[in-house]
Amino acid sequence: MQWKRARRSDNVVDGGSGGGFRPGGKGLSLGAVVLIVGFGLITGQDPLQILGQLADQAGVTGSSVQQPSAKSPANNQQTDFVRAVLGDTEDTWRQIFQQAGRQYQDPTLVLFNGSVRSACGMASAASGPFYCPGDRQVYLDLSFFRELEQRFGAAGDFAQAYVIAHEVGHHVQTLLGVSAKVQAARQRGETLEGDNGLLVRQELQADCLAGVWAHHAQQRLQWLEAGDLEEALNAANAIGDDRLQQQSRGQVMPDAFTHGTSTQRVRWFKTGFVQGKVGQCDTFKARTL
Repeated sequence: MQWKRARRSDNVVDGGSGGGFRPGGKGLSLGAVVLIVGFGLITGQDPLQILGQLADQAGVTGSSVQQPSAKSPANNQQTDFVRAVLGDTEDTWRQIFQQAGRQYQDPTLVLFNGSVRSACGMASAASGPFYCPGDRQVYLDLSFFRELEQRFGAAGDFAQAYVIAHEVGHHVQTLLGVSAKVQAARQRGETLEGDNGLLVRQELQADCLAGVWAHHAQQRLQWLEAGDLEEALNAANAIGDDRLQQQSRGQVMPDAFTHGTSTQRVRWFKTGFVQGKVGQCDTFKARTL
């Protein structure tokens, strides 16, 4: 993947270790997070939504450091790669939104080490990359890329680019109102998990949107090399619910699915990549996932 052809984003910041949700300049304590989570469970509200609302009211961002420091990972090639991929997602989605008569709002990508506070609460590197709708930021510990290769057997630049594009896909969903509809279903008490549930459909749509980005990026930059597409498909295959459950529990439990099977994740990424159209990514109306 000739990723150096891409424009670098200015929206990658170094969140350090444990940086993040700081209303009034002070971090939200773990005890406060526990209380909020408990309140959400009792009242049937999503704790992440409550945290996000608090973040909006406080006018906070998900990172405590807005510019990389002298010793920041922003000075190495891996972070330069992240900036290149994020920059191209910005170029792609700005164009797609403009063609639809809308304006795309860039997300911020926060690099962290070990753990981080976001508007969605505390998270560790073990949880993997994630997107928080409360502050509209993507969070990434670069060590995940090493785990992607060593634990999941999904090596390669384009495999890593797929991971970033998937999280940006969740940001696109937020801008399009999809995330709000899923959240509303949660508040109504609907069961979101399961092999045909809304969470699976939401994640598979993010896979498809990642494929849409890859389609347009390739048309514009011609940066893919032999084997690159297979890298992304291998990554999608490696992190399917069925495969992860089989590895960790020794059995597959469809009722607990949240992201879709390996086959489904590959299928929807390929759909986005081949078609290159957001309209082809309506997993919520699809009869067969």
